[in-house]
Amino acid sequence: MAAGVPRIFVSHLAGVAVFDPVGDQVGRVSDLVAMLRVGRRPPRLLGMVVEVLSRRRVFVPMTRITGVESGQVITTGVVNMRRFEQRPTERLVLGELLDRRVALAQTGEEVTVLDVAIQQLPARRDWEIDRVFVRRGKGGALRRKGETLTVEWSAVTGFSLEEHGQGAESLVATFEKLRPADLANALHHLSPKRRAEVAAALDDDRLADVLEELPEDDQVEILGKLKEERAADVLEAMDPDDAADLLNELPEDEKERLLTLMQPDDAADVRRLMSYEERTAGGLMTTEPIVLRPDATVADALARVRQQDLSPALAAQVYVCRPPDETPTGKYLGTVHFQRLLRDPPFTLVSSLVDSDLPPLGPDTPLPAVTSYFAAYNLVAAPVVDESGSLLGAVTVDDVLDHLLPDDWRETEFHEEGVRGG
Repeated sequence: MAAGVPRIFVSHLAGVAVFDPVGDQVGRVSDLVAMLRVGRRPPRLLGMVVEVLSRRRVFVPMTRITGVESGQVITTGVVNMRRFEQRPTERLVLGELLDRRVALAQTGEEVTVLDVAIQQLPARRDWEIDRVFVRRGKGGALRRKGETLTVEWSAVTGFSLEEHGQGAESLVATFEKLRPADLANALHHLSPKRRAEVAAALDDDRLADVLEELPEDDQVEILGKLKEERAADVLEAMDPDDAADLLNELPEDEKERLLTLMQPDDAADVRRLMSYEERTAGGLMTTEPIVLRPDATVADALARVRQQDLSPALAAQVYVCRPPDETPTGKYLGTVHFQRLLRDPPFTLVSSLVDSDLPPLGPDTPLPAVTSYFAAYNLVAAPVVDESGSLLGAVTVDDVLDHLLPDDWRETEFHEEGVRGG
């Protein structure tokens, strides 16, 4: 871990107040949720169980948490109010890891877990459990009764999954290092029963990333085996354009039930995308590009581009628009490419850098014309603007490729070779 990154013992977070960005209290921390890994690798912290003011326990992912201190937790303000349900691969840190009897790896001596410490990985939003605070039992004359010590996670045994376990829990842990596309390829070649078990064990964000990379038949099969509320959560975590494509494969009544269960803002974005023909710019676009107002600076733009969750294609450029900032925006003024942002001082206004000569795509532009547009202008992303001049979204090159490649492209030798790293 990098120096200067704070380490927090989880016992100090129990009952701590959780606030939204404007200072209103959302609830209190009830527990933390972690995913164990194969061998002695530190567990990944997935999120927190928060008891909201109605006494309902809900799950808040670590990606929605912007500040963690001993006295308070700050969230992005976006909290899914569905009741928390623990998944097979998840462990409650306070409820299941503390007070356990484990062993020191070097000596085999049994100790009791009093606390564990979490730390954020440098330059990322991922968190891990990296230290264990333990108490020794009765010892010899040279050891005090109840002696305590803090050790690395890898210095104790009795927590982690078995390397060769047969349950989905161990299989998910084995798959953890795979990129979403590679995990999707692995899932595609499992039996339907095994595929459903692994999908059920993945957390919502990970399953959403994987679904986006799977063939439509696999997507529909997996979604159909999830509980409807879980399926809605996963759809919310997907990119809106991918969620819209998947929902369009479902029967009308099932599609409408899932949209009703989704958060209203997420459902509205998806419904808007579903109103366009699939093989048009409107049907291909994402509704979540980087939008900046004219008075934003280069420094503001670079801060947005650095966001971890953005794909490289979406991070390649920002779109300058008048308010409102959410799509559909106010008047679209132009695009600023990432390379241009690197050449100008941080205090420069983005409005002075816009490329207004690049014609935007209309939402009804057909796929062949979109493809020619990308080739002609050497782009990896392009704005989609309606007749009134509002930015509706952006088409990225990966969306175009998904619709140009044959349906069985995942079965080709090239893809298999890529998985092996050849």
